[in-house]
Order: sequence, then structure tokens, then C-alpha cells
Amino acid sequence: MARILVVDDAKFMRTLVKDALTPKGHEIIGEAENGNVAIDMYKKFKPELVTMDITMREKDGIEAAEEILKLDPNAKIIMVTALGQENLLTKAIKLGVKDFVVKPFPPERLQKAAEKALNS
Repeated sequence: MARILVVDDAKFMRTLVKDALTPKGHEIIGEAENGNVAIDMYKKFKPELVTMDITMREKDGIEAAEEILKLDPNAKIIMVTALGQENLLTKAIKLGVKDFVVKPFPPERLQKAAEKALNS
């Protein structure tokens, strides 16, 4: 199972992501509340998967994903986003993000996205 970094500015969303992924045997190795912290934690922990919110203060998920993918072109990132951010999702996919999940999501949708990304 995978070591996962969960990035979202809302603690309750980080909890929802953890609650969806830990029953599948994944280990949450860290939580970040913005893109800057996410990049630092990625460098430190080298997770196998990152779930990334798009809209965050300081550094958004698109910028953070871009920096992480520059550091590690093989990074596996799933964007977790609210409805209405399709233009940002298109940019994220072009950068190399593996998948996206729209909030609110059923746990199975996030689990499927995680498996797909980890097996890509």
C-alpha cells in the first residue's frame, strides 16, 4: 500500500481524504495546509501519492503540483477540487497530474483515483 501526503487548507477535508484512503491500507505520512508546506513535505517524505486541493492561500495546488513535478517528474498527484474549476483542472492535467476528484466525493471515487494513479 502507498504512503500518501494529503494537502488541503481545510482540516475537515484532510480528514475526509484520510478516512477514505486509510481503510484501503494506505499510510498518511503527512498533512499540509498550503502549497509551500506541501512542497517541503514532499521533499522530506517522498510520498508515493499526493492528494492536492486546488484553491489554497499562499501557494495554490496548481503551483505546488508544478513545483513537485519539476522536482520529481514521476510524482503521482491527484487534484481534489470543488465544482467550477474546470479551467484549472485542464491546466493541472497538462502539467502531469494523474487524476482529479470533485468535492464532495464518495470515498470509493477517491479510492479508485488513488489506485489508478498508483498503477500508472
